[in-house]
Amino acid sequence: MIWNEKYECMDIESKKELQLRRLQNIVKFVYENVPFYKKHFDEVGVKVEDIQELKDIEKLPFTTKTNLREAYPFAMFAVDDDKIIEIHTSSGTTGKPTVSGYTEKDINIWAEIIARGIIMAGGGNKDIIQNCYGYGLFTGGFGVHHGGRKVGATLIPISAGNTKRQIEVMVDFKSTILTCTPSYALYLSEFLEKEGYDYKDINLRAGLFGAEMWTEEMRKELESRFNIHALNIYGLTEIMGPGIAQECLAKDGLHISDDHFYPEIIDPDNLEVLEDGEKGELVLTTITREGMPIIRFRTKDLTSLNREKCGCGRTTVRMSRITGRTDDMLKIRGVMVFPSQIEKSLFKIDGLTPNYQIIVTREGILDEVEVKVEATAELFSDKIKELEKLESKIAKHIHEEIGLKVNITLVEPNILPRSEGKAVRVIDKRNFN
Repeated sequence: MIWNEKYECMDIESKKELQLRRLQNIVKFVYENVPFYKKHFDEVGVKVEDIQELKDIEKLPFTTKTNLREAYPFAMFAVDDDKIIEIHTSSGTTGKPTVSGYTEKDINIWAEIIARGIIMAGGGNKDIIQNCYGYGLFTGGFGVHHGGRKVGATLIPISAGNTKRQIEVMVDFKSTILTCTPSYALYLSEFLEKEGYDYKDINLRAGLFGAEMWTEEMRKELESRFNIHALNIYGLTEIMGPGIAQECLAKDGLHISDDHFYPEIIDPDNLEVLEDGEKGELVLTTITREGMPIIRFRTKDLTSLNREKCGCGRTTVRMSRITGRTDDMLKIRGVMVFPSQIEKSLFKIDGLTPNYQIIVTREGILDEVEVKVEATAELFSDKIKELEKLESKIAKHIHEEIGLKVNITLVEPNILPRSEGKAVRVIDKRNFN
């Protein structure tokens, strides 16, 4: 089943015509209504009428998170205050939060793209969605809520936290779709087992997991534990929120709603646009958003694009799973390392739980990496020599993956901290001052 066949299955030429028309309209709109864009377009000498083909988007300057923070709170809004009906923000953990404003038209678009994602997961109006994304200024909870209402599903707006209650609701209300971060889904599965529930007690068929990076190995773990389809959902507060892209049941990339968001991949070093299939930084332009349109936003997420028709029948461009961010890449002894590479190695080894933490320190001029990972209860009860052998095996796997020697510490189950939101996987204790 496809939610909106007209746009999700549009032929390539018709899609290009639609995107160009919408791009031209939005460029004119922001130039006339957002002083930031008028100033930046003028500085690089680009005029509205210069956008004659899609490739001309490359003439436009990029927008960065720094630009949005400097515009705090409302300087990026393109409409009068009385047309903004909803406001969300990023967490602001590394500085001023970025503020996102929505008109009624924007909320309808948001509901539309989430509805597409629910249908991609095999959902519909007979489903019961247990929405564990946080409600409030974070976009996750309300994004799923808007889309769930549009498809006519029954929504449980339980938000994050109170894990015991989450499990009771999941069992008693017979939830069929779970929405949360993958790390919290993992925690829920552990809690189910701890409380003595049988997985036959739950009715879940699919999970829409996002808001943090996760690997294919984590997908297999979640699917095995819950007996569900674990699907990747992608979004950014700055662009709209969750639903910008979503996996279908083919699990062959995330479908971008490219009638609303125009994607590019750039080399993060020289900023040149890359060809389809080449991995680089994702850049997104909102081509229909009204309250706060964004031109060429540098997401810092690393992925690639595929425009081939998917087995599900959709023709929307697909992005590969996010493998890292340009700002979460660790430079250790001159080697570039992504946490996802270490996670991938850990999932290949039996006897480990999927809970780990990477701690980076510096003694003098030498970086040291410690990977703490929980062993299963059965394994941890073994002899010390067996644990030492396993630690060596893990270190070897990680060395083969990233080319660096790391220190492995096996810990007992349930020792490492759990999160009801985004998991904290990396603790970098190096002082760069």
